[in-house]
Amino acid sequence: MLRNLGITLVVLLALAGAGVWWASRHLVAAPAAPPELERVADPGSTRTLPGGGDVVGYLGRYGSHVWLGIPYALPPVGERRWRAPVAPAAWSGTREALAFGNHCPQFASPFGGVSDVPAGAVSGSEDCLYLNVYAPRMERAAAVQAKLPVLIWIHGGGNVIGSSNFYDGGRMAQTHDVVVVTLNYRLGPLGWFRHAALREGATPDEQSGNFATLDLMRALAWVRDDIAGFGGDPGNVTIFGESAGGTNVFTLLLSPLASGLFQRAIVQSGGTGMDSLAEAEHFRDDPEPGHARSSNEVLTRLLVADGKAADHAAAKTQLESLPAAEVASTLRSKTPAQLFAAYERDVDEGLLDMPRVFADGVVLPADDPLERLARPDGWNRVPVIAGTNHDENKLFLFMNPAHVKRWFGVVPQVRQPNLYLATADAQSAMWKATGADGPAVAMWSTQPNVFVYRFDWDEEPSLLGIDLGTYLGAAHGFEIPFVFGHWDLGKQGSVIFNDANRPAREALSEQMMSYWANFAWTGDPGRGRAGDLPAWSAWDGRPGAHKYMILDTPNGGGARMGSEAVTPESVIASVDADPRLTSQRDRCFVYHELARWSRGFTEAQYATAGREGCAPFPW
Repeated sequence: MLRNLGITLVVLLALAGAGVWWASRHLVAAPAAPPELERVADPGSTRTLPGGGDVVGYLGRYGSHVWLGIPYALPPVGERRWRAPVAPAAWSGTREALAFGNHCPQFASPFGGVSDVPAGAVSGSEDCLYLNVYAPRMERAAAVQAKLPVLIWIHGGGNVIGSSNFYDGGRMAQTHDVVVVTLNYRLGPLGWFRHAALREGATPDEQSGNFATLDLMRALAWVRDDIAGFGGDPGNVTIFGESAGGTNVFTLLLSPLASGLFQRAIVQSGGTGMDSLAEAEHFRDDPEPGHARSSNEVLTRLLVADGKAADHAAAKTQLESLPAAEVASTLRSKTPAQLFAAYERDVDEGLLDMPRVFADGVVLPADDPLERLARPDGWNRVPVIAGTNHDENKLFLFMNPAHVKRWFGVVPQVRQPNLYLATADAQSAMWKATGADGPAVAMWSTQPNVFVYRFDWDEEPSLLGIDLGTYLGAAHGFEIPFVFGHWDLGKQGSVIFNDANRPAREALSEQMMSYWANFAWTGDPGRGRAGDLPAWSAWDGRPGAHKYMILDTPNGGGARMGSEAVTPESVIASVDADPRLTSQRDRCFVYHELARWSRGFTEAQYATAGREGCAPFPW
């Protein structure tokens, strides 16, 4: 256990950045959450699945029933690696659903919440396609008649780390009469991998390389077929996810194969970016270059690691003559650890550097996502909530030693406060422009039920001499505990959530859960389930009209509507006008960081950025 408060904070912040805050339950505590109950089968939770088989769960900490580790697909192992998921076989008798299923293979790190092996080692099993169900406590007969809205949570983690097992949907389920499902999906190169050798004999959806996207659709099909057994309405399903999970929600909105599998969608700090087929597959020195860790580049590294080629050039020549069946067999013979070793990664975060989410033209459209969202026939038109946090990128800046030094490796000190805050504001505004406002403009043009938010809570305490409210604020992932109403973060004392901010954050959490639940019930957050909250109106693209809900406590102005839309162009202009940036060198530093971190501004635009341009400060 970590006993030093400063180290605890650093690890906690890392966890929030991946969108898996629950992984910190062993590190810090918040006294508001009841303790985890012993998982003892509760006969009253026995359910018969329409797809076949009985399952029994237990009584969760918030009074809901809970069923863990239910398979929604056959294990994608052996020859099933890099194949589309298929429905699992029904079981006979009663299955005890008292333990989580395996998490999917990934590098263990505090960012992913995986600590069963040392950080940097590969953890998890390919047999990982399981989901968990949280539903209001009720008897079997009542459940059959319930027809409650269903919310399906897609966890974040860059699509390379994370697990559904750290999110407790019990409070939302019990408080607002909804069914919450959390699920695992294949990660990293096991979830997204496209190569010609794998396309031989494959179905069109398998040829896409978007295997994890297909996992999500298989889970949605399981919900369609079996959720009625838990009291859920298969005709009223809301998908919601954060960070990479939010991006995955966008992919389901865009995929023609997901049509009809859900009726509402919530995107928390997501984005519409996808990688091209060239990035996914080409060599880096091809006329149309691929990603440095494209599938072909990874294959050359594997051949060199196996001693079958002396270097990259020799491996590339060898690949040209290898039969497709042998290449596929080689790939499927590798353990996850051997496969992952061929990728670059951040040692601390465990995040693989690789292409993922491919615009293949079958599973996901090949044309521009925003253009498709602006076409009535271009996407699965359902009511949508999309939002970001006011200070998204402060989390990453706070963890970056170039911006924050740590005395004795613990006590943080921001190196250049004005530059830090200006950079964070610009990056976070660009995230709103590309992850919420831009998609809202496109979707609003084809249907009116688009709702946008900005999460502003920034009431963290000061710690070791630094004001966390200023230098972290409403950072990436910090809204997740508010959405789930779940503050159980372990046994070592509170850091971010303390007794001083508890009443206000609990009240804001109740509001957010109520908005989310009312959206699941009706397709409109409105005034929340009880009708007593400030009205959250839909995005209105007309000048000066209300566009988004600001989610904050009374100390920050309370929940209220805002009217200012953010665009990439307005973000660039704001950098030019920022009084905290006193030199063109500083402005160009911010432009550089924008190009590195966002899709709304690129390296190609850097030299001519703003009024003066950045040519004097080469990339």
